[in-house]
Amino acid sequence: MKKSVKIAASIAAVLVIGGGVYASVNKNTKNSADKTNVAKLGLVLDVGGVDDHSFNQSAWEGAKSYATANKIKAGQNAPVTYFSATDRTDLDQNFNLATKKDAYTIVYGIGYSLNQSIQKSAKLNPKQKFVLVDDIVSNHKNVASVMFRSEQSSYLAGVAAATKAKENGEKSVGFIGGIHGNIIDAFDAGFEAGVKATEPSLQIKKQYANSFTDSAKGKTIAATMYASGTRTIFAAAGFVGNGAFAEAKAENSKLTADSKDRLYIIGVDRDQKSDGNYTSKDGKKVTSTLASSITSVGDGVKNIADTYNKDKSFPGGKTIAYGLKEKGVYLTESELSASQMNVVKQAEKAIIDGTIKVPNHPKGSAFNQNF
Repeated sequence: MKKSVKIAASIAAVLVIGGGVYASVNKNTKNSADKTNVAKLGLVLDVGGVDDHSFNQSAWEGAKSYATANKIKAGQNAPVTYFSATDRTDLDQNFNLATKKDAYTIVYGIGYSLNQSIQKSAKLNPKQKFVLVDDIVSNHKNVASVMFRSEQSSYLAGVAAATKAKENGEKSVGFIGGIHGNIIDAFDAGFEAGVKATEPSLQIKKQYANSFTDSAKGKTIAATMYASGTRTIFAAAGFVGNGAFAEAKAENSKLTADSKDRLYIIGVDRDQKSDGNYTSKDGKKVTSTLASSITSVGDGVKNIADTYNKDKSFPGGKTIAYGLKEKGVYLTESELSASQMNVVKQAEKAIIDGTIKVPNHPKGSAFNQNF
C-alpha cells in the first residue's frame, strides 16, 4: 500500500523561521536546474548502497521523485545525484565531493552515522545548506535536522505481530536490530510496547546483528528464531534484513500458500512487500511480508527542497520531526487481515490523540535522545 506524505504545510511553518536565500547557480555547470532555478540536490548515503531496500533507497526514491516533478535529471553527474560509500571512511570524502564548487544547493546526509562528517563539512562550508536525516545537529546554523518518530509506526508493527500471534496461538515474536543507538532504540522500544500492550504473555526474542550490511548474519539470526517456533520477525537492520527475508522465503517455498506454518517478516523504512515475494509449494505467488513500518525518508528529502524552491526558506539549525500525525511514519496493510488491521487502526488513533504515549528507548538503554 502506498501513502503520500502530506506534510508540506507543517514543514513550511518551520521553514519560514529558518530564512535565508542561497544562489545555487554553478558558473561551470549549465544544466536544466540552472535554467529553472530549482534546488540541486546531492545525497551522501550511508554504507549499504542505494539499493539497500531500506533507508538509502527510500531517500533516493524521494530525490528522484523531486527530479521528475521539476523536470531535471537524476543520476551520476546530474542536478540530483547521490554519493555512495563502501565503508564509513568514505563519508568525509563524499561530503568534499558534494560541496565542490557549490555544485548542489542542498547536500543531504542520509543516516545518523553521517553526523560527524556532516558537521565537519558544515564548518568548512558555512554558506552551504545541509540536511541531516535521522539525527540532530544543533550547533550549526547551516544544518537542518530531519527526524522520524519511528517508535510510533513500530508500535503498530508490534500490535500487528502480537494480534496475529494471539489469533494463531503462537508464544513469541522476534526482533532483529542492526546496531544499538538512538535510532534502532526507537524501533525496538516501539515494537516491544506494541506487543506487550496487545498480548503481555508473548515472549519477544531480540538479537542485534551489530551491523547494517551483513545479510548473511541476518539470515542466520532469522533461521534460529524461526526454528525456535517464532513465526513473525520485525527486522530493523538495513541490509541485514535482506537475509531475514531470504530465510523466510526459503522456508515458505516448502509450504503451500494457505499453510498456517508460514513465516513472516515485518519490513522497515519502505514498503517491502515485494521483497517477500516467493512461489509456494503449490505454485502460487505469495509474500512473506506481513506489513512494513514505513519511515517516509524520501518525502522528508523532497519536502525541504520543494519548500526552498517555493520561498527560498531553509530551516538551518532547526529539527523537523514527523510522526503518525504528520503521516511521516505509518504501517502498511500488506498481508494483515481485516481484523488485525482494525486493531492496528485503533492503536494508531490512540497514539495520534495522545491516549497512548510510545517510548522511544527501551528500559535501561544507554541512549536518551528526545525531540
